[in-house]
Amino acid sequence: MRGVAAGDAVELLLDEPPALAAVGIGVHGPAGHVDVFCLPDLWQLHLYDYEADLTVDATEYAIRPGQVSLVPPGAEVRYRYRGRSPHLYVHFRLGAGGTPRSISVIQHAGPELAGLTVQLRQALAAWPNTPARAAAEVWAALWRVAQLAPARERNTQPGHPAVTAAVALIEARLGQPLTVPDIAAAAGVSHNHLTRLFRAATGETVVGYIRARRLERARHFLQATTLSVPAVAASVGIPDLQAFNKACRRALGASPRGIRAA
Repeated sequence: MRGVAAGDAVELLLDEPPALAAVGIGVHGPAGHVDVFCLPDLWQLHLYDYEADLTVDATEYAIRPGQVSLVPPGAEVRYRYRGRSPHLYVHFRLGAGGTPRSISVIQHAGPELAGLTVQLRQALAAWPNTPARAAAEVWAALWRVAQLAPARERNTQPGHPAVTAAVALIEARLGQPLTVPDIAAAAGVSHNHLTRLFRAATGETVVGYIRARRLERARHFLQATTLSVPAVAASVGIPDLQAFNKACRRALGASPRGIRAA
């Protein structure tokens, strides 16, 4: 499927899993500082950990660590490297059905960087021996990229390592007690400094982010599993059923049983 480029955005059809052609780590720079190429039939997904310059069909972009790019089939790509430049990459095809979703050609992954990195590395570990698992990881990664805020709505500064570390810790321990001082200590910064960094990167407080992620996970468990309501509440770190019920009504618009029934 040929991607449709519109300025700084492309349109993806994500209703079906991608068909993978290659997953790997590309190492560029040592053999030359410029690469120019085109993949006529394949999308390109890249996750960067270096600085470079990228041109896609005559539109120029600055690559920074923590950014992710999506290049549609048939686009001419020119990279200008500044030294040894390794990145995770996936080349894939997409189906022809579904609702088009407009996604920036290149954007910073922000607080999603840790999860996105894990998914792509898991795809790399599964490829090519278990291609179905690799495709599932890439599909999830593409949805994660699709849900990043548009460039005009987000902070364009690269994410701070402390924020990335804090988000990874929160995601790993949603079902456990979490306090901002403990998260800050694990991320290697002070409570106040993490609060400032987190708001600048995500637009919300650490506590607000934890609450939102817990309720998003609760919605998933209620709709997609047969876990009891008390089990769901405990699994997302809100074991008090009265508090869990109030949180669901406030954030999700219905009681836990109402969410499950819907």
